[in-house]
Amino acid sequence: MVLEQEEEVLPGAVHGHRLSTVVPSSVTGEVDYALSSADLAFKLHYLRGVYYYPAGDVVRGLATKVLKDPMFPWLDDYFPVAGRVRRAEDDAQGGAGAGEGGARRRPYIKCNDCGVRIVEAKCDRDMADWLRDDAPDRLRQLCYDKVLGPELFFSPLLYVQITNFKCGGLALGFSWAHLIGDVISAATCFNKWAQILSGKKPEPTVLTPENKPVPQGHSPAGAAAPRSVKQVGPIEDHWLVPASRDMACYSFHVTEATLKKLQQQQGRHAAAAGTFELVAALLWQAVARIRSGGVHTVTVVKADAAARSGKALGNEVKVGYAEASGTSPAKTDVAELAALLGKGVVDETDAVAAFPGDVLVYGGAHLTLVDMEQVDVYGLEIKGQRPVHVEYGMDGVGEEGAVMVQPAAAGRGRVVTAVLPRDEIESLRATLGSALQAA
Repeated sequence: MVLEQEEEVLPGAVHGHRLSTVVPSSVTGEVDYALSSADLAFKLHYLRGVYYYPAGDVVRGLATKVLKDPMFPWLDDYFPVAGRVRRAEDDAQGGAGAGEGGARRRPYIKCNDCGVRIVEAKCDRDMADWLRDDAPDRLRQLCYDKVLGPELFFSPLLYVQITNFKCGGLALGFSWAHLIGDVISAATCFNKWAQILSGKKPEPTVLTPENKPVPQGHSPAGAAAPRSVKQVGPIEDHWLVPASRDMACYSFHVTEATLKKLQQQQGRHAAAAGTFELVAALLWQAVARIRSGGVHTVTVVKADAAARSGKALGNEVKVGYAEASGTSPAKTDVAELAALLGKGVVDETDAVAAFPGDVLVYGGAHLTLVDMEQVDVYGLEIKGQRPVHVEYGMDGVGEEGAVMVQPAAAGRGRVVTAVLPRDEIESLRATLGSALQAA
């Protein structure tokens, strides 16, 4: 069933939003999908991903109906994505992650086939012009801006925004509740929809072994949160922590030539750091230079494809922290910071999952550096055509900010998205401009 409605929006480059709903093609049967304690650790965060396709024969034939039709069988496989969050009726079911003293009821997903929201929109600019413009928040205009709550039982876990550009180009924007899976889960899910759209038969989706909460033995009530995250709340049914500062999302490209120069400058530290570490260290140094207090500690989130359990949905990223001792990171050589990120990260993944309170992972305790090197962001291939550009961002980021580093198209450098307080963006641009020119 597809329900249509119109929504009024303020005038701007992206306009004419039109909402509908797509549900699984077969009845799931009111299945309850348990959320792990690791899933609940990310419940206040939202992934935003945009895939750009240029004008041409492939895009010309992609009417909204053509894009929607494969979503019905797609959601048969990924039926929890079409569900809604509920809370356990009995506090005794709370277990780990239910809140201080187990007093709050543990959330889970009721797989009731309520569906995902589809948003159709138009942009009165050419796609090439849009991509050349490095104004903050362009990504947010192409991803529908919604969070879970305050009525959890009505809140979709996924929005798909289809934006048609003036030139005939197309952008597909996904707003994904981090609760149901990390960035690898999200990208894999989107890629499977594209495979069905292209007439392929993807590998079966594995939602088992069942997602079980962490057993008893978690951190006791009143224990301090792990150093890599910040305790908040407790959060009730509106899953977004109001930021005390206005946050902006800024994306830019680090070219392959710049990367090679930076790598040549590593010297004796070259063996201790990879590309992510090098780019992340550059951003760590830049943010430290624009903040008077310095940024001595950072949270590091790594999407490790090799360490995954094989489940299609789940939060299996590694979470830890790195601390620079002695000299301020603002004055430390990028190569030294990169080496620290390569060898000096303290892993707190299990402690974060076991902590019983609500936390902010991204931008909570520290500036957060997100490694997306192993995420197949260009795998969303539509009828033989890969996106010409992909960028991921995040909502629900705390005021310390977050930096996401991902491969660029065809491996030509890296795409970096920084989510920082808006009043820091211009300073970051200036600082990075000087650093990249020096490289």
